[in-house]
Amino acid sequence: MVNVSIFLYSLLLASFFNVVGLRVPAGESIVRPRSHCPACGRTLSARELIPVVSYVVQRGRCKGCGGRISPLYPAMELATAALFTAAPVWVGWGGRLIVAWTLISLLAIIVVSDLRYMLIPDRVLLAFAALFLIERLWIPFLPWTDMVIGAAAGFFLLWLIAVLSKGGMGGGDVKLFAVLGFVLGWKLVLLAFFLATLYGTAIGLVGMALGRVRRGVPMPFAPAIALGALTALFFGEAIVRAYMAFIR
Repeated sequence: MVNVSIFLYSLLLASFFNVVGLRVPAGESIVRPRSHCPACGRTLSARELIPVVSYVVQRGRCKGCGGRISPLYPAMELATAALFTAAPVWVGWGGRLIVAWTLISLLAIIVVSDLRYMLIPDRVLLAFAALFLIERLWIPFLPWTDMVIGAAAGFFLLWLIAVLSKGGMGGGDVKLFAVLGFVLGWKLVLLAFFLATLYGTAIGLVGMALGRVRRGVPMPFAPAIALGALTALFFGEAIVRAYMAFIR
């Protein structure tokens, strides 16, 4: 019953995260105007705003104009709700769960933003950086030194890559890794980056095979970063232990 409640409430949160990810990069308010069809501009009714259900019932189309609704909305809602529900299994019910839920929220927003605009908004990163700092004051999930070194490592590693690749890495990615380093610590942020490159390569190869990604054309890196960060968050310590045991 608890898991069902978490899933349903996190579906509602995920719907809001979609709004934030779509509106903040465009410089729009997340409160007004009310949710509307992007094709015809019609204000949506409450029945049309039920996460996932409305999309399925309407078969992915606007009730007014028949315009196609992006499958990104229900996909992100389901993925976010699934992660919120699974998080207690992986990290337990302690203070670390709050941090995990906060990180999932940040990643959900930036994935939507990057997929839609190829942009990770500074406002979102600053808001969550402040939130993580407040949480750290109440929840000692990592030593301060580990967090500060992690933030520096995440920032300067990506900054160096951005400089050497002459723009191959966006500024939003650099700042995002600084936030991730603060949350994960230096060991896990390095693992997160390694995993993100693996995920990014796999996504790129599949995209090229399907004709959705073209060689030399930039692609959103936030989905790969999110996968790498979440893998490091939930399973990073076990991965590091297994690696150390392997090389001994």
